[in-house]
Amino acid sequence: GNVYQAMGDYEKALEFHEKARTIREAVLGPAHPDTAATYNNLGNVYQAMGDYEKALEFYEKALKITEAVLGPAHPDTAKTYNNLAVVYQDMGNYDKALEFYEKALKITEAVLGPAHPDTAQTWHNLATLYYWVHDLEQAVRYSDKALALHERVLGPEHPKTKIVREANEFLKRRST
Repeated sequence: GNVYQAMGDYEKALEFHEKARTIREAVLGPAHPDTAATYNNLGNVYQAMGDYEKALEFYEKALKITEAVLGPAHPDTAKTYNNLAVVYQDMGNYDKALEFYEKALKITEAVLGPAHPDTAQTWHNLATLYYWVHDLEQAVRYSDKALALHERVLGPEHPKTKIVREANEFLKRRST
């Protein structure tokens, strides 16, 4: 399903993620971390389609499982918090997005450390959020942190680093 989503074929992506969900629920059970991963995948497709309510539904299912089975301080829980934050941000609910980004950041910094790509991704996401709420000082602050970490961990030529660098340059132009 992820390949079809990347290609923009959302109907096919949903079809394959639904098949995976059916299998995982039957074989592993509805409260298994792999089932939660499938719920996250379904949420990702619905989010890409702009169906935010459906995306939230699947992300919340994933969150219930990850919190209950893996715990509230697990990296998979942080990823689901990030997914929820992005949807709320897309919906314009910036307070709710900030709440979930902060939860994700607390976990990634504590569990994975401040030098992990997931931490950098959360900083980048926070930079984007702060841009949308017109707090350019905070946006640049988080973007600088994200860029420095991406360059150090992934290298200056990595595609993610290039995206973060472009965003950082944009934010700096806007803040002057």
